Amino acid sequence: MQKAFTMIELVFVIVIVGILSFVAASSFQRNVLQEAADQLVSHIRYTQHLAMMDDKFDANETQWFMRRWTLRFQQNLVYTTLVPHNTYNGVWAYTIFSDLPNFSQHVPDLAGMAKNPENPNQYLSGGYDNVLHVDDATAMKSLRLKDKYGVEDIVFGGGCRSNVLYIHFDYLGRPMNSFPTTHPYELPAAGWHKLLTSPCQITLCNDDCSVATSSRITVLIEPETGYTHIQ
Repeated sequence: MQKAFTMIELVFVIVIVGILSFVAASSFQRNVLQEAADQLVSHIRYTQHLAMMDDKFDANETQWFMRRWTLRFQQNLVYTTLVPHNTYNGVWAYTIFSDLPNFSQHVPDLAGMAKNPENPNQYLSGGYDNVLHVDDATAMKSLRLKDKYGVEDIVFGGGCRSNVLYIHFDYLGRPMNSFPTTHPYELPAAGWHKLLTSPCQITLCNDDCSVATSSRITVLIEPETGYTHIQ
């Protein structure tokens, strides 16, 4: 005589399958902040690599150190000389560049922007004011963290100044957070060094970072070695 499943057994199996399906589906959900942080870590490491491979020392140039390879963030892209004349409020983007051809308060220029190793026709930039438009095919959408990953706010902290949204490296790969104008390494001034003396914290948030309930993830850049990782 064949035995059949009872109704209770069938319900039990359905419940178990439902639980397993939910767990499996949850494991495949995207964590966009994690993806953004992973990309940022990769690009900070690439900036460090460029700095170590392309030492900018020039005995004939007194401000040679201003040309060190840099990763710089910007919010609220504005275009007044490029078409269309739009202001992209709240848009966070970053650019990897060396300050070429002229020293200009460390503002990216097309001549100094790094190229995308996977596509030499693109710059490693999500766009920059009146230099590279976000709609230009040579700009990279993935470097506009709001457009690609929904990042609404970015905060620098720890060993980095909160109002200096860039990081650059010397030929040894040592990270720095701001630029002197007269000397390649700043002596202690107002409690700050150009060279990092404690880990730099770059926090990405899906809302205003000051809101306690916002989701966030922090990228750390260690002093001296420049080792970059997710906290």
